[in-house]
Amino acid sequence: MPTINPLDIPKYVNQITGPPPVHVPSRCTGEYMVDILEFLQQILPPGFPATKVWGYGGQAEDAVTGKKLGFIKHSPGATFEARRNCPLTVKWKNNLSYPHTLPVDPTLHWADPNNLGMVMCPCLPFPPGYKKAQYPVPIVTHLHGGEVPSAFDGHPDAWFTYLHNYSSSRGKPRTGPAYITDKYTYPNKQQPATLWYHDHTLGITRLNVVMGLAGFYLLRDTSDPVARSLPSKKYEIPLVIQDRTFNSNGAFFFPNVGVNPDIHPYWVPEFFGDTIMVNGLVWPNLNVEPTKYRFRLLNGSNARFYTLSLSNAQTFTQIGTDGGYLPMPVILSELTIAPGERADILIDFSALSPGTKIILANTAPAPFPDGDPADPLTTGQILQFTVVYPLVPLPVRPPLPETLNIIPTLTPNAPKRTLTLVEVMGPEGPVEVLLDGQKWSAPISEFPVLGTTEEWEIVNLTADSHPIHLHLVQFQLFTRQQLDTDMYMADWIAANGGMMPPFTQPTKPWPVDSYLIGTPMPPKLNEQGWKDTVQMNPGEVTTIKVRFAAQDGRPYPFDATQYPGYVWHCHILDHEDNEMMRPYRVVCNYRNDDYRTCPTGKKK
Repeated sequence: MPTINPLDIPKYVNQITGPPPVHVPSRCTGEYMVDILEFLQQILPPGFPATKVWGYGGQAEDAVTGKKLGFIKHSPGATFEARRNCPLTVKWKNNLSYPHTLPVDPTLHWADPNNLGMVMCPCLPFPPGYKKAQYPVPIVTHLHGGEVPSAFDGHPDAWFTYLHNYSSSRGKPRTGPAYITDKYTYPNKQQPATLWYHDHTLGITRLNVVMGLAGFYLLRDTSDPVARSLPSKKYEIPLVIQDRTFNSNGAFFFPNVGVNPDIHPYWVPEFFGDTIMVNGLVWPNLNVEPTKYRFRLLNGSNARFYTLSLSNAQTFTQIGTDGGYLPMPVILSELTIAPGERADILIDFSALSPGTKIILANTAPAPFPDGDPADPLTTGQILQFTVVYPLVPLPVRPPLPETLNIIPTLTPNAPKRTLTLVEVMGPEGPVEVLLDGQKWSAPISEFPVLGTTEEWEIVNLTADSHPIHLHLVQFQLFTRQQLDTDMYMADWIAANGGMMPPFTQPTKPWPVDSYLIGTPMPPKLNEQGWKDTVQMNPGEVTTIKVRFAAQDGRPYPFDATQYPGYVWHCHILDHEDNEMMRPYRVVCNYRNDDYRTCPTGKKK
């Protein structure tokens, strides 16, 4: 089926009318009941076909007025408004009762609810592909950036299908090996921050997120002194930026021929759409009054980085990153944000006359940082701001404090970890992408000790930047430094038996000191806060400091050593789905099996 030429899609016809709706809990139980379901949504401008999406449905209210909206379904999903120190419980219900719309590649290590095993080529073309891979559809939801027990973390193997929730004559419920429950409780003990939730199913995260399974989770603190100075209500708008390509019937296009189709018939290393979507609308306009706005930015794309700037060359102020406020406001003229990252920014429109139009532009290459430039007529444009006359007197707020947050200095007190990012190449391009030369199914090799602070130095031996994300923790970026990747790669491989990865034995770490070039580069000012996702650039060693304790340094309010544990991975979803993800387990001491007998925990 032909795809829609993005140049034929009129820009700035769609309208963002305010913040997304907000989930509301059940009056009876106080729990949130959230359905994952399929429906049609008008994403393209009026006159174009509607798009089949997967989204989240539930009771909701207007984010500004509090008006009850009843049951709504949308992609991206409604926002969770969470309060610090107030736990929140969500019942996730899988209502996806039809086969997957996009090509599930069973040659990858994936959820596999029908136990097909990893299929070997020659492979079937899609469509129809492998019917037993297309149905039933497994899902599991991850709260990205959340400090949560692993049973509620959205572990990739904790998936469940439609049949799990509803009785059916077609079969028995199907769940993943790490499945414990579909009811998750989020403690909300960490700092106020812009978190988000999205599907995290093993091997098909890229497909489920493209179909629409993502949404915001805003954690607030009623005693937060900074919030009094910030725009709120209709002047505070979360914006999720995603790239998509559309078939002529309005459906999402996704590649169904892999770069190495005789090995992986459908998988491609990165999906880049040719059309930009914000809050579920293609190239929308947002009317703004001549005052200051707070935008909670999220890069929800599979692989595309965005380098954002305003077309009138106006500066803006970043006040927060993944895990909360920065130490101080940072004035920027451009901002690069990778998949999975968030940025909390302020834009002041008060000096602009009504009728002024400004484009939020993108100049990031794809792949980043040395790929094709963004097309200024398509992917180089994100959304349009149009300044309008205010309908009511504009709010007056106290000035923004000079100090927003106190970020402690973390001091490592455990052995340093040296890890690698590496691609395995095939005849026509990458076959898989690995963390430290190991596949997902290899034995766990990272056993951080509860309460300790570790230094992870991660060597990027690939040609692209990778946004590396750790579950459970908010960490700190320490330094980046260039190194001789060719020499390091050769010696690292020699130290591990002389064969190219993936390694069949546990990887032996190889020190980086003798390969370093130049001097260490400190993090940029807008990276000097709590991070859960960090850009790790090609030809560099990126060092992070990770404390395996709550963000305030206290013990977790739950047993973080419990089964099934956590994961770390690249947040380019196409990489994550093809081996660039590894499990890790928090333990009580340096005996790797002591998670089974932790004095403060329970046995598995």
